[in-house]
Amino acid sequence: MDYQFLVKTFFIALSGVPTALIITIVSLLIALPLGFLLALSRINRIPVISQLARVYVSFVRGTPVIVQIFIIFTSVPLLLKPIFEEYHVKTNIYDINPIWYAFIVFSLNTTAILIEVFRSAISTVSKGQLEAAYSVGLNNVQAFRRIIIPQTLVVALPNICTATVNLIKATSLGYALSLKEINLRAQVAANVGYNYIEAYIDIFLVYLLLCSLVEYLFKLYEKRVRKYKAVDA
Repeated sequence: MDYQFLVKTFFIALSGVPTALIITIVSLLIALPLGFLLALSRINRIPVISQLARVYVSFVRGTPVIVQIFIIFTSVPLLLKPIFEEYHVKTNIYDINPIWYAFIVFSLNTTAILIEVFRSAISTVSKGQLEAAYSVGLNNVQAFRRIIIPQTLVVALPNICTATVNLIKATSLGYALSLKEINLRAQVAANVGYNYIEAYIDIFLVYLLLCSLVEYLFKLYEKRVRKYKAVDA
């Protein structure tokens, strides 16, 4: 065991944390509202949209993330190339930063997970509360913002935390897109002296620390929103 390499590579792996966090944050910013809206469409059984959402969830949850990465990474350039040529866009489609593909893949994947999270959480809120909100003069947006969403958040937060942690861990598959994230940086450093055991230990430690920190922050926020749980009584 090369302890000097272990310490050195730990900080190399740590330098990939910003990339993992950027992918996670952007994916969540897209997936949270989209997942909530599609969950509402399934609960209210909106024609076409609810059926498409169901198929979409089944497809994403039934296929490995790495396969989704390869599908997006290979199909998006093929779809965009004729469009770029038609409108004389001078950007080379194959020179696009691969992080944009990561945003697409992980946003779509997380959205499918959050649809089911929000669908089950919204179902725990009594319909009578929404009717009571309408009776006191609140419109649909106000009712959801003040009554439904706070209570839904209390129920959904633990599962959102789990989805976020899983998303952070899934960014390790960014190596397939040649993204310089935690996993790839450590493995590249290990290639020189074949110190793969030390590199994988460093990857393990970095993800463990990062995911533990995220879980701790979620627990703090969960305590803050717990006051809304009394509304459900």
